[in-house]
Amino acid sequence: MIIRRLQEVLGGEAIKAMLKEGKTPKAYWGTAPTGRPHIGYFVPLTKIADFLRAGVEVKILLADVHAFLDNLKAPLDLVQHRTKYYEYVLLAVFQSLGIPTSKLHIIQGSSYQLTKEYNMDNYRLCATVTEHDAKKAGAEVVKQVESPLLSGLLYPGLQALDEQYLDVDFQFGGVDQRKIFTFAELYLPRLGYRKRSHLMNAMVPGLMGGKMSSSDPNSKIDFLDSPETVKKKIKGAFCEPGNVEDNGLLSFAEAVIFPISQLKIDQAKGTGVMNENGKEALSTDQKSFASDNAPEGTLFTVNTKFDGPIHFSTFEDLREAFKDEKLHPADLKPAMVDAINRLLDPIRKAFEASEEFQKTEKLAYPDPNAKQGAKKKKEKVYHPPPPGKGKNAKPTENFTEAPAAESESLSVS
Repeated sequence: MIIRRLQEVLGGEAIKAMLKEGKTPKAYWGTAPTGRPHIGYFVPLTKIADFLRAGVEVKILLADVHAFLDNLKAPLDLVQHRTKYYEYVLLAVFQSLGIPTSKLHIIQGSSYQLTKEYNMDNYRLCATVTEHDAKKAGAEVVKQVESPLLSGLLYPGLQALDEQYLDVDFQFGGVDQRKIFTFAELYLPRLGYRKRSHLMNAMVPGLMGGKMSSSDPNSKIDFLDSPETVKKKIKGAFCEPGNVEDNGLLSFAEAVIFPISQLKIDQAKGTGVMNENGKEALSTDQKSFASDNAPEGTLFTVNTKFDGPIHFSTFEDLREAFKDEKLHPADLKPAMVDAINRLLDPIRKAFEASEEFQKTEKLAYPDPNAKQGAKKKKEKVYHPPPPGKGKNAKPTENFTEAPAAESESLSVS
């Protein structure tokens, strides 16, 4: 359960050895609270749900310091609000999936990354790592610019140190993190710390192809996007007939829709997630993505215009049907709109039910077009004119200066 559906595993034998000894593995997944979290986050969160179901203790790092260091993607005064917003969203997702969170810990990076010990280890690392290795490690993650800031070179080292200071056995992330993971495997032992295992999932393309990015509003769907916005974005998504390569909709179905649908069926049978007391899973608003009249084992149903409903029990069946053009984009897109809106409905409801959630969202992502408050007029301060000056002044006759001694005594008094 821990390693299924992953693209690559480094050091998997160490995790197996822990499980054989009856030990509880500890894992960490980190994210920098910069742009708005989008549905691409369902990919790692669905996998984290596997970890939790397998009894793994999971630590989610909200890397506020990393967010600031990565070429100033997030202004420092907004990072704290965004960190809180991410926490609200992540907890809402796990609640909607019915995943018990007794072994889930959400940790803010600055809570330990500003300590004397951590900084001393960072200096030790800086005295060991070459500029070439630091730049190479962050090439796929740190924003690349023509004239990079020194802060970007620190990023991989901090992420490596997090494994030690979070006291975990493996780190989980996208395959785009691979260079940082191998960097950690090389350099942590040089500081006298043990090498950790690393688990990587595949990257899901954006709606227009390429990487799903918070900075490209057309490539992703936000957790709080309205049903109408979801429909509009899916309508404009790249989905060429028969083309199964770099297809964001199919990749999302494989990484999220099918696994979650299976999870819902498992829970309905009473064979799914157990809470810390050994009782049945938490209640959930989510349902499987099969129609009510679908055959047993169906995970995803697509209602076609001419052939009626088509039921899929595996993603491979869906992929082949699309590749052979037995399933048209005009039929797949509406089905994906419905599935994604089902995923987002509980998060939207959680947002609407919490004033604090709403307040945090406004503070984290202020409207750039909002009118600033009217500027206050500069208050006029009255300065009286010197004697004999001003439009109402009268000429002073026989005016003579005071003796110097008297002037000095007046100034002292």
